[in-house]
Amino acid sequence: MTIRRKIGDLQVFPIGLGCMGLSHGYGPAVPEEQARALLLGALDAGVTLFDTAALYGFGANEELLGRVLSPHRSRFTLASKCGIFRGPDGKRLIDGRPETLKRTCDESLQRLRTDVIDLYYLHRWDKSVPIEECVGALADLVRAGKIRHIGLSEVSAQTLRKAYAVHPIAAVQNEYSLWTREVEIALLQACRDLDVALVSFSPLGRAYLADGLPDLARLAPTDLRLRLPRFQPEAYARNLALLQPLRERARELGCTPSQLALAWLLHQGSNVIPIPGTTNLAHLKQNLGAADLALDEATCADLSRWFDRDRVAGARYVDATFKEIDTERFS
Repeated sequence: MTIRRKIGDLQVFPIGLGCMGLSHGYGPAVPEEQARALLLGALDAGVTLFDTAALYGFGANEELLGRVLSPHRSRFTLASKCGIFRGPDGKRLIDGRPETLKRTCDESLQRLRTDVIDLYYLHRWDKSVPIEECVGALADLVRAGKIRHIGLSEVSAQTLRKAYAVHPIAAVQNEYSLWTREVEIALLQACRDLDVALVSFSPLGRAYLADGLPDLARLAPTDLRLRLPRFQPEAYARNLALLQPLRERARELGCTPSQLALAWLLHQGSNVIPIPGTTNLAHLKQNLGAADLALDEATCADLSRWFDRDRVAGARYVDATFKEIDTERFS
């Protein structure tokens, strides 16, 4: 039996489902019936952590999960996020004022068709508002019974510790994968010290590590990857060359590259919970198989070395995005 992983007092399957791509980020939203089949198929396959946010599709992703999964609410842990949403002008807005966080929580509860959100993240820290005030507002939501646990996203170890001094933080959701290793600077250890789950978004490098993007020309014009430095033609050509040893080791072990990449993450600590996204049910079931893939120390070391930060070409974000977040960066 696969050992569950802990988020606060909740127990979840070691691999969750990131739902963003069903509505947001990678081109047009997935057709309703395909999305429904994927979500229900995930539930039946054993997924117990479903991750969404007010930002995704400007509420459309939460509405989708509400329509499809609310009849099965007792079977899974529901995570959503606040702090980024559609502003009055229709554009993306970061706003961490306490009154905003409380109002948008009520809106998310309505879209999700639930009385309580199990894990509610501050999606981005609004740096004009002290983190202590943001967490204080979320603590009020815990006391009101609207959320069960508080999470943070795209934060540093220092910010986590400041937040934790106000109220226990159950999880931090930062990008973490073989080719994105900044959490190893300080955050991973801080999470261990405080018994906080590290929920890894984009654990397959936005499909790069799944060996699923040989031709960027096939991406939709609105696909966010087309704006990321690592996916620019020259950098991406260099990054594709890094995949060959991953493919070879996966063949040796009788698994897929995506399973191997996810298994490496799971071996970085019992508090690490990857949430790969997909629109393909077969790929989802394949990903879940990584939870039972045992790797020896030599394989983990090889994987770490093959995707060392000095070998990966390009930053994970453009400069404007880095100004919005609070994560450590390699010098």
